[in-house]
Amino acid sequence: MATATLTMPAGRALRPQVSSDDIIKRGLMIVISLYLLVALAAPLYVLLSKSVTTYHFDLDAFEIQRSDETGANFGPAKTAAALNADTHAITPEQLDAGSGDRLSVTGLFPDFSFRSPVKYRIRGMDSAASFLVGSELHRGTDWLELDSNTFRRVSLRPSTATGLDNFVSYFSTPSLTQAIYNSVLMGVITTVLVIAIAFGLAYALNRSQMRLKGFFRLVTTIPILVPSLLPGIALVYLFGNQGLLKEAMMGYSIYGPIGIVVGSVFFTLPHALLIVSTALAIADARHYEAAASLRASKWRTFWTVTVPGARYGIISAAFVVFTMVVTDFGLPKVIGGQYNMLAVDIYKQVIGQQNFEMGAVVSVILLVPAAAAFFVDRLIQKKQVALLSARSVPYQPKPNARFDWMCFAYCAAVALFVLTLIGVCQLAATVKFWPYDLTPTLKNFRFDLVDGGGWGAYANSIKMALLTAIFGTVIVFVGAYMVEKSEGFPLGRTLFQFLAMLPMAVPGMVLGLAYIFFFNNPSNPFNAIYGTMAILVVSTVTHFYTVSHLTALTALKQMDREFEPVAASLKQPFYKLFFRVTVPVSLPAILDISIYLFVNAMTTVSAVVFLYSTHTQLASVAVLNMDDAGDVAPAAAMGMMIFYTNVVARLVHAGISRTLLTRTQAWRRR
Repeated sequence: MATATLTMPAGRALRPQVSSDDIIKRGLMIVISLYLLVALAAPLYVLLSKSVTTYHFDLDAFEIQRSDETGANFGPAKTAAALNADTHAITPEQLDAGSGDRLSVTGLFPDFSFRSPVKYRIRGMDSAASFLVGSELHRGTDWLELDSNTFRRVSLRPSTATGLDNFVSYFSTPSLTQAIYNSVLMGVITTVLVIAIAFGLAYALNRSQMRLKGFFRLVTTIPILVPSLLPGIALVYLFGNQGLLKEAMMGYSIYGPIGIVVGSVFFTLPHALLIVSTALAIADARHYEAAASLRASKWRTFWTVTVPGARYGIISAAFVVFTMVVTDFGLPKVIGGQYNMLAVDIYKQVIGQQNFEMGAVVSVILLVPAAAAFFVDRLIQKKQVALLSARSVPYQPKPNARFDWMCFAYCAAVALFVLTLIGVCQLAATVKFWPYDLTPTLKNFRFDLVDGGGWGAYANSIKMALLTAIFGTVIVFVGAYMVEKSEGFPLGRTLFQFLAMLPMAVPGMVLGLAYIFFFNNPSNPFNAIYGTMAILVVSTVTHFYTVSHLTALTALKQMDREFEPVAASLKQPFYKLFFRVTVPVSLPAILDISIYLFVNAMTTVSAVVFLYSTHTQLASVAVLNMDDAGDVAPAAAMGMMIFYTNVVARLVHAGISRTLLTRTQAWRRR
């Protein structure tokens, strides 16, 4: 017997009702998205626009009339181009300009004299043509009559166009394009060395039973606590022209590629070690048991089990190291000598030559390797599969006296390298005159006697770091919560995730220059924060947003998504769940985000070197300025003050964490 099929009548598709909590969450997500748009996307857009903006003096855009000696009768009007065709006063090279260039027109009249009674008239041929009389701007097609004394103050402003001329100019200059090759070469060499060293350290720490593992882990994190300029100063004191170990260079100079590579190994090693160590810490003992049962040699087991198991961590670490080296500014500025790098090239173009358009071009070029490394790394991470299953057996290394002592010796050598550079900086900061008078003194800490901002710069750094840690942690965690715990709104959540991941691919120098173009515009409603502490905090939070965001997401993903429906079923607003459950459970991650932002705010140079003012100088920038001025010992002392501050911050963070976590995380120990 055939059964009847019931069909529902056609109608509109049902849509889930959006609750008031979801509306508030989406609203907060949009607010933080707007922050990222203003603090990141908009400045980058202006930077990209600046890189393709060209300036050129168009002599056909201006018309000039000259009177006779009586000043009453004016001759026929001629364009500036026609006048120049007769006098050849302005060469074709002078017509190429930057945004701030000006062109005097008195040279178009060979017999010009500012004492002459002759009068002049000038106007633009269209509404876009503009010229200056002193500092007063004039634009348009109306004639402006001037006496000779005033006419000598007339200067033409360049017209703007859009094109790739700036890039053509850059790539046609061999001395500039050499910076690309140098940066990539330094990045590749350093990456190979750092990955090899970090893998050896991670292997020793995770696959041996050697002693003092905690000590070695602690020592290898020291470079995170100092600005990247500090290892450069240490290398100068060791191997520079007056260095203790100058003879060890065997005639080579530490100023250049050698110094850049050694210093880069120092400050990138902890980052690579953290990633590779995490990869090696996860291992299934059954794989090694299977290899042993098949009588595979230890060497073959290493290449067929250990390395493949850690390959994604190795690749990620390699991209992180390469990006850090290519985009770093502080170290090559201190010890690079004449060896030009892209980040330093931006600084030279903007600060040294005031060529902002070419600085924007170099910034765009610097974006390419950083962005490529970031997106390739993200692509590789998506292919990673879980190495541990529910049946996995954690790998436990077995004691092996000979192997353990080899690992100990290797870790000790790396620790000695780190401690030596820090020790040299400490010694340089506390002796009278290196290397001739090693009498202990604290005179190098009298920062008010040298250029760089004095103790005020140090106080500004602490203030900026505290503000960054407080406001940055709130913005990052709230944003991560809204995107992770909101229901629906897929387009908005996808856009937010993209904006949150974007800072990782933007070097600090690029971000700082983009802020100049965007915020230093009088028509920008946010222009008021330019030159204040606020712009330093905004740039630092934005620069280090991605890692903090990922940390917050990791913590939030560990919480069951059933909390929100349960709270809604009990008619409890989401903010009660947020403050009473989510924040306490995620407190370890929140504290980690705060100390991460604080430490990086204290050590960052590249993101703020373009943005500080006379009232907001920072300690990390003071190190750079004092080193530039030849006050290397005070620079080392200021660098060590940053190190001391970060150590104290870490200890305070550990104390607060232990106290708060003891009170709020007792449930974890049940």
